[in-house]
This record gives sequence, structure tokens and C-alpha cells, in this order.
Amino acid sequence: MTIAGSDSGGGAGIQADLKTFAALGVFGASAITALTAQNTRGVAGIHPVPPEFIGLQIAAVLDDIGADAVKTGMLATREIVLAVTRAVERYAIKNLVVDPVHVSKHGAPLLDDDALDAYVNTLLPNALIVTPNVPEAERLAGLKIADREGLRQAARAIARLGPRYVLIKGGHLADADSSTDLLYDGRDFEELTSPRIATPHTHGTGCVLSAAIAAYLALGRPPAEAVARAKAFVTRAIEHSLAIGGGIGPVNPLWEKMSSHIRS
Repeated sequence: MTIAGSDSGGGAGIQADLKTFAALGVFGASAITALTAQNTRGVAGIHPVPPEFIGLQIAAVLDDIGADAVKTGMLATREIVLAVTRAVERYAIKNLVVDPVHVSKHGAPLLDDDALDAYVNTLLPNALIVTPNVPEAERLAGLKIADREGLRQAARAIARLGPRYVLIKGGHLADADSSTDLLYDGRDFEELTSPRIATPHTHGTGCVLSAAIAAYLALGRPPAEAVARAKAFVTRAIEHSLAIGGGIGPVNPLWEKMSSHIRS
């Protein structure tokens, strides 16, 4: 199940999550936290869903269908973070993947300032895995990250907030040849490195990665393996990213399914 915002352009959020679930052979359900009017050029507007209705969506799915894993994406406001946390605790969700979405690929803010405390104090302690990128990790950890040692310091700080595993995505670091993510289990570090792909079309990368982790957890893979498999999957999705629209195109989790006439 994905609990996240809707991307009208189809490249990120709920739409990217459900595509990823389908590509990996798991059934996807959703609770929409916010509507966005966006395309490859930017975000034109955001309309948060009332927290009570978000809770109703989650209950409707979990009371009937259930979920082997849940991921969260855009939560937008403090009230939404708290509503999602209440549901997570009520249903004792164990395989919770938290993607702490703060800004869009175009720089639009997607999380209110006063929601950060709610993230730190309520949602993260319930997470199995949290998947910040470098700017998000800096905000959660309260420090600057300039290199791989900075990644380790931030991972330790975020782990103290409660999640069992911390995966910091290293794509924002200045490494021309590769992209190295850091996984920390509270004791040991593991670096996951892939070639850096020369494309501007990376919209939805974090959504696809966290959705893929949740899918592999639902399939019974242990956390470290789920992360490694998801890293490989999103790398392929970036390799097959789509040059559509006039701005930053989306990565393509359905590269094996889509017709060859789609521009990539």
C-alpha cells in the first residue's frame, strides 16, 4: 500500500508507486494525501486531503484487504503526518517504508515546516526503513553532508530517531561517475553503488525506489536484500527514463511493459 500524494503528470507519487508495484508483481492499494497539479515543468498547485479522510482511506483498505508492506510519500502537513502515524500504530504496520518527501524535483516545497517535528517524534519511530536523499537527511539530522563520512554521521543521527534502517540516497553528492547510497542498520554500513546515468529525466526516482523496497518486503525479502534489489530496479528505471514534456521527464518503472514508440 502507498500513502502519498497524487502527481497529475504521472511521473511520481501515487502514480509512480502503483506502476512500480505492478511491475514487480504485487497488488497495489493507495491512500491519497494530497492532490497536485503538476507536469514535467513544475508544480502549479497543491490541495491537501483532509486528515480524517486520509484515515478513512487507510482503514477502508486495511480493514478489508490488508497490506504486507506500506510506504509513505508526500504527507504535506503536520496534521496529515499525525493521522498517518495513528493509522500505522492502530494497524501495527511492521514493514513501513518512509520516504520523507520535502521538495519536488522542481524545488516546490511539499512538507510544511511544522510537520518536521511530527515526522521526527511520531512517524520515524514506527519506520522499518527511512529513505531520505541528501537534502532531506540534512534536515532530519540537523547537519550538512559534503562527503561519504557526512553520510555516515547523518545516518547515525537519523537512526537515533527510531527507524530500524536508514537508507541515504547519495545522488546529490558530487560524484561524476557513480551514485552511492548508504544503508545503515544501527550497527553496520553498506554502500550500494551504481553507475551515474547521464540523463536529466529523473522525476519520481525516490518514489520508485521506496515503492520497490516496499514491494520486495511484501514479497518476503529481508530489508537489506529488498533495498539492494530496489536499487537495481530504480537504476533500470532511470536508464529507461522518458523524455516527455518540456521539463524534467519521469523515470520509467514499466520499461519492460511499455511500447517501443515511447521516447526514452
